[in-house]
Amino acid sequence: METQSKNTAKDVFVNLGAIVALYAVVVSLISLLFTVINTAYPQITNGYGYMGSSSISWPVATLIIFFPVFIFLMWLLEKDFIVNPEKQTSGIHKWLSYFTLFIAGLVLAVDLITVLYFFIDGQELSTAFLLKVFVLLVIATGIFTYYLYDVLNKLTSKGRKVYRVIALVIILASIIWGFAVLGSPRTQRLFKYDEQKMNDLVNIKNEITNYYAEKGVLPETLDVLKTGNYYIQEIDTQTNTPYEYKKTSDLAYSLCAVFNKASKDTKEMITHNYGSLSWTHEVGHTCFDQTVNSNLYAKPVPVR
Repeated sequence: METQSKNTAKDVFVNLGAIVALYAVVVSLISLLFTVINTAYPQITNGYGYMGSSSISWPVATLIIFFPVFIFLMWLLEKDFIVNPEKQTSGIHKWLSYFTLFIAGLVLAVDLITVLYFFIDGQELSTAFLLKVFVLLVIATGIFTYYLYDVLNKLTSKGRKVYRVIALVIILASIIWGFAVLGSPRTQRLFKYDEQKMNDLVNIKNEITNYYAEKGVLPETLDVLKTGNYYIQEIDTQTNTPYEYKKTSDLAYSLCAVFNKASKDTKEMITHNYGSLSWTHEVGHTCFDQTVNSNLYAKPVPVR
């Protein structure tokens, strides 16, 4: 008498949980690697951007949590398949496997089409672009071959372990590469402090410009801005000390702050552009000389 397997609630949740965990791991791994590639091989732009603004915190945290969950759920499935081998080719496992196989195959096709298009179209195949293509190719190929063997029932217990080890090596290598390029969590925190300081200084500059447009003069101190409808963050939240402001002439002034990291690496200078001004800085105390446009102030027309 032939027995038919019936999917229980446990089967549904374990299979669904494994697929969700897989997608979370894949998306996070791609996000991590793309961020590292963009930082290691920055795109040539007009100078816009801030080094350190890219973060790998979320993808790394997701990988650390979801990869062990994925491995555990896949272990439960494999254990169940040994006792009930018919479950491997029936029910929700079959549908989810085919769906994942379809997605992986689609990504592979689009990946290869993109490379071929860029080549035929004569566009430059930059290092960053080729690395991203390679990342998608490796990940999609790995998933495609795994689930292809799985649906064909040709994936042995030893084969599953090989895939797990390879996946673990890739994830660990990616995380290590991420920290090597973008710095440790402490370094990332210092970059975030610097980014906040730049945002504060830009906001102060904008409010000073607004003040001049209304009054026709530069403020003598930043305290003057507190009395009007101006919003500024005048305190460096890292050091709890005020940002420095100094009026140097009727139209010129300087803003200063203390930075943890230079806005450059060993390869190229990263320039911060807000409007038409450059905010490049080194480590430590840095001042930025600013000048307001005298035409911003519209003198009141005398009443006759």
